[in-house]
Parts: sequence; C-alpha cells; structure tokens
Amino acid sequence: MPKSKRIHASMDTYEYIWVYSIDHMRNAFLKDVRAEWNTSRFFFGRNKVIAKALGTTPEDEYKDGVSKLSDALVGNVGVFFTNVVPEEVKRYFAELIKLDYARSGVVASKTVVIPAGPVMRGEDIVPHNMEPQLRKLGMPITLNNGVVTLAKDYTVCKEGDTLTTSQAHLLRLFFHKLAEFRVNLVRYYHDGKVHHMDAMDEDA
Repeated sequence: MPKSKRIHASMDTYEYIWVYSIDHMRNAFLKDVRAEWNTSRFFFGRNKVIAKALGTTPEDEYKDGVSKLSDALVGNVGVFFTNVVPEEVKRYFAELIKLDYARSGVVASKTVVIPAGPVMRGEDIVPHNMEPQLRKLGMPITLNNGVVTLAKDYTVCKEGDTLTTSQAHLLRLFFHKLAEFRVNLVRYYHDGKVHHMDAMDEDA
C-alpha cells in the first residue's frame, strides 16, 4: 500500500497525530520505540509525501485542521499516530534518552580527557598493539617497557567542539558515549485542532 494511503488509513484509525523530531537519529533505537508502541503507527522520512497525505492547505487537507501539521515537516522529523492520551505520550518521551557514540560533525556535549600515565581503556591497560592506531589518531603516546603511556593529560575533545573523524574514533575506542538519542514532541492534532508544544510549555 502506498505511504499516502497508509497515512490516510492511520488518520481514520487513531485519535492523535504527533509530529516529532529526533536528536542523533539511530535506526535501532527508533525500532525499539516502535516495538514498545506497537499499538501506534510511526512514519519517518519523505516529509513531502507525508505533508501531501495530510494536506498542506485547508482545501486539500484530509481532515479538518490537520494541514496545520504540515509546515512542521522540515528536517529530521516524522509523524506518529496513537490513541494514547497526550499526558502519557509526553511523560514517556520526556524520559526517553539512549546513549550512543557521537559521529564526526556532531558538537561535543562535554570535555573528555585521557589522564597522563599508562593509558587505560575502561578498566584495562591499552594493549601495546594499539599504539600505532592511537598515534595515527593524534595521541602523543610512547611505549615504556611495552606499556602505552601518555606523558601528560590528553584532551580528546572540548565541550562545544565539532568532532572530527579522529576525535569520534577515539571517543568510541575509549567508550565515551556523547550522543543522546531523543524524540522531541513538536505538536499534535486532535479533534480538528493542532496543539503546539512550545505554547503548552509557556502555559505550564
């Protein structure tokens, strides 16, 4: 069934339509969310197709007022359809945070420093055969009696840095997960009206 028809079928089935955005998109994490919300229906990607199915003007909207969702369908966003009341939806997604390794191009959320001395990876000393890899990634390390060592503290990244490929690789090697997968609720439609989350926050 074409995506537009699936969206129309969802509008006929569910009471609420939410627009959401995602920070640090990970397909596996979104799959987990879909599994937990298996009585709801999620769509992500191809914003123009979704907007056309909803309608972009009062003249072509599938349901009265639903076209007011369409202008939010820009960037890394999707829609989901549910019969779960908004209070439960907001509570679930406010608590949903999944950590993962940041990719290059992402802004570092904190400063990460590898301390001077024998270089540790978790609770273990880095094996000596990793020395060429770490050196290639920019770490000024030495081998002292076969032990990978730093003469002084090494800053992998500073908070606010835009991560390079080498920095992202080092963060992964040293088990630092700086990316937070989050689902941000933007607005929702119910019974002919669109409710904006920003306006609801201001009223709170």
